[in-house]
Amino acid sequence: MERLQTLLGHLSTSSGQGEVRCCETAASEREDDVVIVAALRTPICKAKRGNLRETYEDDLLATVFTGVLNQTKIDPVLLGDICVGSVLQEGAGADTARMAQFYSGIPETTPLSAVNRQCSSGLQAVMNLAGSIRNGVCDIGLAAGVESMSRRSMNRGKVDINPKVFENEKASQCLIPMGITSENVATRFGVSRKNQDLFAYQSHMRAAKARQTGLFREEIVPVRTKITDKDGEAKEIMVYEDDGIRPTTTLEGLSKLKPAFQEGGSTTAGNSSQLSDGAAAVLLAKRSAALRHGLPILGVILSYAVVGVPPDVMGIGPAVAIPEALRKAGLKKEDIEIFEINEAFASQCLYCVEKLGLPQDKVNPNGGAIALGHPLGCTGARQIATLLHELKRRGKRAYGVVSMCIGTGMGAAAVLEYPG
Repeated sequence: MERLQTLLGHLSTSSGQGEVRCCETAASEREDDVVIVAALRTPICKAKRGNLRETYEDDLLATVFTGVLNQTKIDPVLLGDICVGSVLQEGAGADTARMAQFYSGIPETTPLSAVNRQCSSGLQAVMNLAGSIRNGVCDIGLAAGVESMSRRSMNRGKVDINPKVFENEKASQCLIPMGITSENVATRFGVSRKNQDLFAYQSHMRAAKARQTGLFREEIVPVRTKITDKDGEAKEIMVYEDDGIRPTTTLEGLSKLKPAFQEGGSTTAGNSSQLSDGAAAVLLAKRSAALRHGLPILGVILSYAVVGVPPDVMGIGPAVAIPEALRKAGLKKEDIEIFEINEAFASQCLYCVEKLGLPQDKVNPNGGAIALGHPLGCTGARQIATLLHELKRRGKRAYGVVSMCIGTGMGAAAVLEYPG
């Protein structure tokens, strides 16, 4: 506990990864800035029960790859690299990602890699590619995240675990189920069941309003897929909208749900993120290359940080990573227009918001993973799409943050700028 308090009290000492832009130049435009040209996602649908439950990962990826290429009219030959994040697929889905590349008309000469940093995999893919652009490996590239939690299981099954793990406290904590880490955060930091349910209710109401008023349309690429009905008949459908949002959610209904992970606990199915299916893609470029090819600039990457935290309270990650990313960008929390913080659990997200002293109206203004869903590898890239399109709607130059906790005890955060 003392070590944890030291960590939270000395946020600036954390060792982040991949600072993309120096803080002293955060307000200026440079030819070697890494910019975001486009950011799109599929609808996010409920695993096992939603409209994407029979859709393969490569088809989800091909949808967003093609969507980005069509929107920007870029010649696929110009793509110098591709990086895709995924969690549950074997090998982080390198094979299926390469197949999706070919479905999308991207030539074999464009190389591809896959990455798994658990819940931050989509964001890590973006930052890996940003680093490649910054280092001169390529000038333009495509990053993405994907997950089908309908087709893959989070259950480890009969995994061959080294008995030595149980002789090391921190190592053994890496095996703690995520729901129990949520209970640990709630208990250790006094996050009440009532406040968790209120946070979950707010997520659904915000997401329902955003869907109803069409705020997600600019960031969503519809998916053409097949689905089998209750009579066993397969039919082709177009999926246009997220299907996990529950506009009829009530606080009373949430309060009646039983604890999902621990008897007497406060984490329920209602105040946790949903298991989901989806994909998102982000097209990045060096600023000079974007201007040379007439590509629009939707966002600028200012900084990135990844920080380790105790595995048994992995959900506190954003509370440590966000200050580090802000420090690297030369910004303060008051400078940020929107914080997109992944709602893995209401307990951990609410704790991070309160620990950092963030205004509630600046956090997930269009709802988060409790309402939208959390397709693990997709989420980080999805958050970028949601953030930048919301900043664009507001029509002014502004800064935003994308952040999430990471299983086994980490937090990641990126600071982005919408240029106005």
